[in-house]
Amino acid sequence: MILAIIATAVGVGLGALVGVLAAYRRGWLDELLMRAGDVALAFPQIVLALLFLSIIGPELWLLVLMVGFGHLPRVARVVRGAALSVVERDFVKAAESVGIPRWRIMIGEIVPNISSTLAVEFGLRLTYSIGLVAGLSFLGLGMQPPAADWGLMINENRIALTISPWSVALPVIAIALLTVGTNLVTDGLAKASIGSDKGVTV
Repeated sequence: MILAIIATAVGVGLGALVGVLAAYRRGWLDELLMRAGDVALAFPQIVLALLFLSIIGPELWLLVLMVGFGHLPRVARVVRGAALSVVERDFVKAAESVGIPRWRIMIGEIVPNISSTLAVEFGLRLTYSIGLVAGLSFLGLGMQPPAADWGLMINENRIALTISPWSVALPVIAIALLTVGTNLVTDGLAKASIGSDKGVTV
């Protein structure tokens, strides 16, 4: 769970940076970033993770980076779409007219107004991260014994599936409940942040 949260934070953070930058700067930089994202999306996330983890080994830092970077292009595309409408608003133009640096405008004016989108994306990507980290651990490329991990539990107990199905079913149920609960929590946070977004734009 901790690895999934860190990987999601890395992916959403970098994706938000790329998406806001592309929406604000437009032009050739926007095209370059989005086309690079299209190339990255052409490769399945789990295939890239398996490739690098099989070459370098089941290192936890590499697992976090691979899962996080897999989210980056998808988050960037969604954030760019949300930020495009914010960039054209009057308060952004006013900030530019008084000479506020661009990086401060992006952080202080644009990002707070897409917080609901970021919250939803974080929850959605976290559910993917949980499943992907568990899957890689099941394949022996994630968490290693004696660490406690649901993917490892499923792998270790699958031989006795016909004799003791609950030893496999319980970790699977736990993963399912965690992903559903995560989505419910982030949906609630997103709805709550919509009001704050409106307050920022007034």
